[in-house]
Amino acid sequence: MNATIVAGLLLALIAVAYRAGWSRSVSLAPAAGGRLHSRPVYHGALTALWALAPALLVLSLWALLADPASRAFILAQLPPDVAALDGQKLEEAVRRIRQIESGLGVAGGAAPFENAAAQALAEFRTLAFAAVVAAAAGTGALALLAARRRITARLRARNEVERIVGWLMIACSVVAILTTAGIVASLLAEAVRFFTFVNPADFFLGTVWRPGFSTTGHGAGGEYGLLPLLWGTLMVAAIAMLVALPIGLMAAIYLSQYARPKLRNAVKPAIEVLAGIPTIVYGFFALVSVGPFLASAGAALGLPIRATSALTAGVVMGIMIIPFISSLSDDIIRQVPKGLRDGSLGLGATQSETIRRVVLPAALPGIVGAFLLAVSRAIGETMIVVLAAGNSPFLRLNPGEPVSTVTVTIVNQLTGDTDFASPQSLVAFALGLTLFAMTLVLNVAALYIVRRYREQYE
Repeated sequence: MNATIVAGLLLALIAVAYRAGWSRSVSLAPAAGGRLHSRPVYHGALTALWALAPALLVLSLWALLADPASRAFILAQLPPDVAALDGQKLEEAVRRIRQIESGLGVAGGAAPFENAAAQALAEFRTLAFAAVVAAAAGTGALALLAARRRITARLRARNEVERIVGWLMIACSVVAILTTAGIVASLLAEAVRFFTFVNPADFFLGTVWRPGFSTTGHGAGGEYGLLPLLWGTLMVAAIAMLVALPIGLMAAIYLSQYARPKLRNAVKPAIEVLAGIPTIVYGFFALVSVGPFLASAGAALGLPIRATSALTAGVVMGIMIIPFISSLSDDIIRQVPKGLRDGSLGLGATQSETIRRVVLPAALPGIVGAFLLAVSRAIGETMIVVLAAGNSPFLRLNPGEPVSTVTVTIVNQLTGDTDFASPQSLVAFALGLTLFAMTLVLNVAALYIVRRYREQYE
């Protein structure tokens, strides 16, 4: 409810401010002989931005201060003997009052002082929220009036709006960069803690994955060899790409070069439906249908194939990522200039020769990008591997045997009661950092391929 009120307030403020700025600039146009520096739309946008900024500032400050203010209010409502508690007991008392105020039950029933404090907290939050909304509306209205008074015929509203939008774009870029840096920093910090328990050489070069689970949070208590998990991840991803790359690329070539428009308009959406199916459904499909089929086919051919194996997970994962390659490659191939095709055909090349020697080299950078996206999707997949690969962290060359992957192991290590002071849980961050490094290597390799084989045309 509070979010709806805030959104309604901001939208109303933007609408009123935009209309006020627009009407003010229109009213000045006759006196200026119709020669305004900026169009009325820019004056309206500038007024709206001016009115929105202080309102957002007030709401942001309250978002930062709401929790500390609520905690201080709760502490003021506690009886002296409860307020004198220290550490965990005091935090537990504060938490119980918050739960009662939010409508959740508490164990053992609520004491009279807890009910009274919860009721007072609800009233405090209501009054505080009303005050914040009023302050945001008031500051926004004052800024609106100030911005409207600034409007003159020669006001460079367009320049100011473009400058503000430019700064907003820079801020969004900085947020994206800082988010990536924060993810890397968090993974790196926890991975460094893990390596205080386990030697990095034993982790990266170890061939045995047998983590122990400790309830005390001390001691490594097992073996943490990465190679079985890394091998399983690469094996499943390789099988998936062997399935998805030829089918996806050939489908893209057919749809973009050979198929009639009516057929293309029907087939392409049907292929893209595969991308919208939840991965858990693919996992059930692999477990119930594909796995038993591959096992029976292997038995008929005299090959040892288990129903839950790297082959089962890879085949189903390849089916899942076919749309990533086919749709992107189709769009990229269609962007190749038609003049290149016509020139090749005019020189006597056949359609297949034109595709091999002209179209595909010109579209190679985009196809590599589609391939990279598919590989990243395969490496990061979890649910299909959980259900179809067998979760067996051993080094095996036979793809018909069960394996485990890095993503599945991360889930296993962080499932249940987690103690982030033990290597049994911290190893998940080391595995996550390894996945990040693998993705980085893939990006660097793709960039090299694109620069090495890119075709440039005037």
